[in-house]
Amino acid sequence: AGSVTGRAVGGAMSEIGMRVLARGDEAADELNYLTRTRSGDLVKSSTMVLRDSTGAVFGALCVNLDVTAVHRTHALLGGLAGLGTVPAHTPVTTFGNDIDSVVDVILDTHRLLQHHNWAGLDRERRLELFRSLDEHGVFAVRRAVEQVAARLGISRASAYSYLSQARATADPTSQGGHP
Repeated sequence: AGSVTGRAVGGAMSEIGMRVLARGDEAADELNYLTRTRSGDLVKSSTMVLRDSTGAVFGALCVNLDVTAVHRTHALLGGLAGLGTVPAHTPVTTFGNDIDSVVDVILDTHRLLQHHNWAGLDRERRLELFRSLDEHGVFAVRRAVEQVAARLGISRASAYSYLSQARATADPTSQGGHP
């Protein structure tokens, strides 16, 4: 919770948190990475994995610092000094209080990358979509399979079938911590 992300206590995790969750006990700290909020603010974040006495992951702590003003000042000074550099693409992260909206954003991102609707995907691309959503931690969230099925216009049984097939044909080294 905080003013940088606009989330309240008990709010939803972001795509970053879902990715950590998907990795399970294989998750590692991610430090000092840049992301953007939906409003365009530049955020420097660190996600630290929390482990119990046996080494099992039970949560994560994410610290977010709004560095928008620092970035603008740096760009201004660099421009004045003739050091104009083009900043690298910084991904947008969905910070919200509703996990459904985070899942929706991940789904929308994948659909944009695919440039197809569900009916336009062949079997392999459908499995690839489910594999990718699984790797991003979407299915670690309660009711996510039902939500994905509804968004894609398929039955819940079909969604579970595609998820099962995607997991069965996934590269075992990319599954880091999936059941």
